[in-house]
Amino acid sequence: MTLRILQSAITNPWFNLATEDWLFQSLGKDSDPSTHTLFLWRNSETVVIGRAQNPWVECKVDKMQADDVFLARRQSGGGAVFHDLGNTNFTFLSPKADYDQTANFTIIINALKSLGIDATLSGRNDMQVGERKISGSAFKHTAERSFHHGTLLVNANMQKLGDYLNPHPLKLKAKGIKSVRARVANLSEFNDSITHELLSEAIIDAFCAYYGETAQVEALDEATLAQQPTLNAYYQQMADWDWRFGKTPEFTHHVETRFDWGMMDVHLDVTQAQISEVVIFSDALNVELIDGLKAALTGAKYSQDGIAARLDALANAHPEFAAQVGDVKGWMIGEVVG
Repeated sequence: MTLRILQSAITNPWFNLATEDWLFQSLGKDSDPSTHTLFLWRNSETVVIGRAQNPWVECKVDKMQADDVFLARRQSGGGAVFHDLGNTNFTFLSPKADYDQTANFTIIINALKSLGIDATLSGRNDMQVGERKISGSAFKHTAERSFHHGTLLVNANMQKLGDYLNPHPLKLKAKGIKSVRARVANLSEFNDSITHELLSEAIIDAFCAYYGETAQVEALDEATLAQQPTLNAYYQQMADWDWRFGKTPEFTHHVETRFDWGMMDVHLDVTQAQISEVVIFSDALNVELIDGLKAALTGAKYSQDGIAARLDALANAHPEFAAQVGDVKGWMIGEVVG
């Protein structure tokens, strides 16, 4: 058995999640299939959603865009979390035969204990101090390999956690997984001297002590992307709109309003972030307008830009009702955030 330890100097979440997937996919392909890997990282301000989650349900996408907050979708399941530089993130990766989830939690609990913090496992996914959650985890398994990753709240900005994770008040009926909120606490409340660097060192020490082995820490930085083409490909996937939004489970969005020229009651079925079906109820006198809106919106990307482009094309093709299309465009891009 050998150990491998990596630390990221990059706080871009797409890089860090891509690195995690790159490590996962390459696990067991080296000369020693029994390698246990520890990856430590942290992100700039980011909302990370689970693979089966809907970003429009889980977070305020419009506020995130205005504040330059990243949206990232991870490969594993679980709920939405807010990351900033006050979080320390850990990933344990092992071949399936050697995967030990209890060992992973034990390593983190031992690391915290070395810093004077008594944490306990809560259920299958979380760790807490007393009655307050300080860490959440998610998992991914294949036939050959497994990983366990989690977030430790060190001195995260709790106000921003609330700002971005509260869902936008859209009339969405979504499939997929919704997050369950819990009472949380920063580790700094229990040890005011704790930092990301101090906690990372404690986790590395506990990891090596648990397995009775040592390993040189590998530092990851911007140059790693150029040196590793496969990692670069994973990074491009994580950054892509189609991964972050397009992988959203099917949902419906119902919006309604009234203009001077008539009422609009619009029902959108959205599949993989593309509008697959449109139903419009309206008392507008111009039937051609309603038919044109339905045709234009069907197949559009569920985003402000996607809807705006389709409605601009409709207005250009039909100047006789361009003013009404402009009204609908201004209204709908305000309702669709992202």
